[in-house]
Amino acid sequence: MVVLAASIITKSGKALVSRQFVDMSRIRIEGLLAAFPKLVGTGKQHTYVETENVRYVYQPIEALYLLLVTNKQSNILEDLETLRLLSKLVPEYSPSLDEEGICLTAFELIFAFDEAISLGHKENVTIAQVKQYCEMESHEERLHKMLMQSKINETKDVMKRKASEIDKSKIEKGRGDKGGLMSMSGPRRIESAFSDMSISSSGSGFGSGSGFGLSTDADSSSKPKGRPPASATAPPKGLGMQLGKTQRTHQFLESLKAEGEVILEDVQPGATQSKSSLPLSDPITLNIEERLNVTVKRDGGVSNFDLQGTLSLQILNQEDGFIQLQIENQDVPGLSFKTHPNINKELFNNQHVIGLKDPNRPFPTGQNDVGLMKWRIQGLDESSLPLTVNCWPTVSGNETFVNIEYEASDMFDLHNVVISIPLPALRGPPTVRQIDGEWRYDSRNSTLEWSVLLIDQSNRSGSMEFVVPPADASAFFPISIKFTAANTYSDVKVGGIIPLRSGAPPKFSQRIQLIADSYQVV
Repeated sequence: MVVLAASIITKSGKALVSRQFVDMSRIRIEGLLAAFPKLVGTGKQHTYVETENVRYVYQPIEALYLLLVTNKQSNILEDLETLRLLSKLVPEYSPSLDEEGICLTAFELIFAFDEAISLGHKENVTIAQVKQYCEMESHEERLHKMLMQSKINETKDVMKRKASEIDKSKIEKGRGDKGGLMSMSGPRRIESAFSDMSISSSGSGFGSGSGFGLSTDADSSSKPKGRPPASATAPPKGLGMQLGKTQRTHQFLESLKAEGEVILEDVQPGATQSKSSLPLSDPITLNIEERLNVTVKRDGGVSNFDLQGTLSLQILNQEDGFIQLQIENQDVPGLSFKTHPNINKELFNNQHVIGLKDPNRPFPTGQNDVGLMKWRIQGLDESSLPLTVNCWPTVSGNETFVNIEYEASDMFDLHNVVISIPLPALRGPPTVRQIDGEWRYDSRNSTLEWSVLLIDQSNRSGSMEFVVPPADASAFFPISIKFTAANTYSDVKVGGIIPLRSGAPPKFSQRIQLIADSYQVV
């Protein structure tokens, strides 16, 4: 038995899918397929038609024909068995048995035909085996992905090295312009601030905190009309590492995007700039940040709630360093403060005022943050969460319907909310039927990202529904959530600045931010 071709054609003879198993020109196969409708009689129950050269073995499938073209010496029983196998395979790969549905799944059908027929002879396989063979992992595909990932990693290394070289040259140039008096240090995490701090006799070595991301500025009071703005002694603009902003770095990223790769920046939501790149319009800037680490159970309840906050200070002019800070905060259960060793603890405990132990020495000045105080809140319950997410997967037939909803607390307006739902291995993106917001499918990590730019009084709750192939409910966990807010749990803020020398209090501003550092539903 030799099968010359397996085809799916319309009633008029138009070929939709055709797989040839012997050497045959396109003109010949198109001629054979075009002649078939003229040979089929009406009202006959035969499943084959013979001509002088070939035999057509066929089966109608709705408005189409599934057709085998064989030679006349082939075994008709074997041909019918092959036709029966192909007729069961076609609905498996093309749920819609019309012209559009067949064309959309043409390549899948050709691959399935290749597994069922080899060199014109039927393979001894079942439908389940054919599906398994078609879905098996490709070594060439895995090798291609490894090569692409190595190119991406190499490009990122070159990008970082070039950016470091450019940054060093800018620092050297800045030192030359300022006579060697200015120095820069890259941003570090705020947790290291308290271990690095020490006050020297000159008052300039207090320590360095971390550079904060872009956050909402809350300008405070104490802005006298008669005091002229102090001149900033900050280093020239453009100093410090600014990855992703140089022309060379931009070209690297664009080349990766041109290859179809998705470039993910290693930054937190809402933290797209380092604080050193923000314009400092006020002589004194206060940075208040709380980082939230929460683990919520999928069936309800909180297994972990840990919040850590920091207060840091940045002063441009040394004459503005002779100050004390009046601290205000909300009374929250479990809230505990810890001040820097060089802060007067008795003054803080009695009057809630932050000041140095030696009032004759100023706070350090410069571009680096000075860590003053940190605090911690633990053990809050589910009613204190800013955002809760519920996931309801339901298997129905050959599909899994996943309904996800969020409910936000009235305590916070959340910005840049991203809810990442892990998915089982898919051949394509899921079918999103309804969503409040926007979605993106990350095929590399097999996750569905649900994004909401702002959650406020107008949208305290929202939902999304999508459909994937059958999967276990545990495949959609853990769900990771990222967001920022312009207010904090403790509501720590500086109510005012107390000058230790004569004169009006200097003007100051506050940057307040709550960041979801690790927020998961498990």
